[in-house]
Amino acid sequence: MSDWQKDNEQGSRTAGYVPPFDMPEEQRQEESRDWGHSEALRGWKHEEPQKKEKEEVKVAIPSKLDHVLEKLEEVGYKTSFDVVVREMTFGEKRTALFCMNGLVKDDLLTEVLKRLTYLHPDNLSADALHSFFEHYVPASQVDVERDWNKLVDAVLAGGTALFIDGEDSALKIDAKNFPARGLEEPVLEKVVRGARDGFNETLMVNVSLVRRRLRDPKLRYEVIQVGERTKTDVCIAYIDDIADKELLESVKDKIKAIEVDGLPLADKQLEEATIKRGWNPFPLVRYSERPDTVAAHLLEGSIAIFVDTSPSVMTLPTTFTDLMQHAEEYRQTPFIGTYLRWVRFAGILSSLIMLPLWLLIVMHPEFKPAVLDFIGPNKTGKIPLFVQFLLVEIGVDLLRMASVHTPTTLATAMSLVAAILIGDIAVQTGLFVNEVILYMAIAAIGMFATPSYELGLANRIVRLFLLIAVAAFGAPGFVVTTALVVIFLARSRSLNRPYLWPIIPFDARAFYSLIIRKPLLYNRQRPSIVRAQQQDRMPKRK
Repeated sequence: MSDWQKDNEQGSRTAGYVPPFDMPEEQRQEESRDWGHSEALRGWKHEEPQKKEKEEVKVAIPSKLDHVLEKLEEVGYKTSFDVVVREMTFGEKRTALFCMNGLVKDDLLTEVLKRLTYLHPDNLSADALHSFFEHYVPASQVDVERDWNKLVDAVLAGGTALFIDGEDSALKIDAKNFPARGLEEPVLEKVVRGARDGFNETLMVNVSLVRRRLRDPKLRYEVIQVGERTKTDVCIAYIDDIADKELLESVKDKIKAIEVDGLPLADKQLEEATIKRGWNPFPLVRYSERPDTVAAHLLEGSIAIFVDTSPSVMTLPTTFTDLMQHAEEYRQTPFIGTYLRWVRFAGILSSLIMLPLWLLIVMHPEFKPAVLDFIGPNKTGKIPLFVQFLLVEIGVDLLRMASVHTPTTLATAMSLVAAILIGDIAVQTGLFVNEVILYMAIAAIGMFATPSYELGLANRIVRLFLLIAVAAFGAPGFVVTTALVVIFLARSRSLNRPYLWPIIPFDARAFYSLIIRKPLLYNRQRPSIVRAQQQDRMPKRK
């Protein structure tokens, strides 16, 4: 006996009886009538479902099915090939199924239609919609909708609507089945040891990956729709008894206040609409494609924002130093993790100031200590050094963009061409000097070692400004520009949190945790910058 048939036998005591599929038609109709009459003689009455609080209905659903079909033409019925409307009759009631092809589970809808096929008119109560809802739609998530606009939005989001002639409401069936790629390792946040699953473009998959790691009843997921046309689902994740309530309400208000036609580029457009950083090149939120990283930030008291159709999750608030840390540091021992962190910090620092400092020493040899006499080109080449740096910077950017747009099978060939033609031949012809290529390569490696892709791009812009300042004004230009960058970062804020924390303002305990990757049991306090409700990480023993 199938599971569905077992459910029928068990559910027949409390719901309308539906005969098994394999029963002959005449016997099936006879049993349906007998069951209906016997229940009526026994005075059986089904309990009315609890009425929901009446919500404001902006556009009512027409009670006549013909009017519904006419109204569906406004949505694309008979025009768009992916709009599916199936008219059927169940229990002498005309119905219409409305869904979007490719966004629904065909097997679930087939099961619903099979069950409705065996519906007998005698089993229907005066309220046909109630009978369908309570007894004959075997779906776990079914609701009654009275607002036309909300129903259409639900169908466009992957739901299914079932209209019944004579009813001014419709059944809303959650049968979503979005096309999505499988779980893959994050491209930008790879680790030697650790989980290999990363986020994809489906919201439900992403939130379930975090829920799997945080089995906390206090974990909350709140969804807000953004965009007049796209109606993009934005999910705010937080731990209720840890996250700062004031910060949480501020984030919600910012998202609800967005008035745009849509967010086709998902999280990046949402960031621009909420953070409003203007021309600030530095990232004020952190993006992550790793569920374990997002779970760790939630435990610290941060807020995570999921955007449907995006494989990245925003965590906020963030700081400049937070963007310099990587999950690999926590997948190794504390000693090795600290070493990796120092190496990464050195690489990021070199990507910022190595080229401007070298250019400054070459232009002003009096600043060069005696121990650094080996630094400096023996010949300057046919092109001024500053122009060489600009050309190499542009060349690296072009190479990076070309690698993104080049098919994987041709990427190796492109790298060889770039290394041989641009590098070796340019040096041999005297256009560039060896030192320019060498230091530019070191700076590029430091940039690629930056965990945050957005921070790496921002650091490159700062390096260009420093090069221009050194070439134009020498040592004063380097000092003044560096000071201006530090002041700019110190004045920047991520959701009213200081961006250079724990350096400015200085926090000794947090600064120690920044330079030293402490063991788990020694890291007892949450970062003070998130203003968590519970500062102690270690739960009290009961």
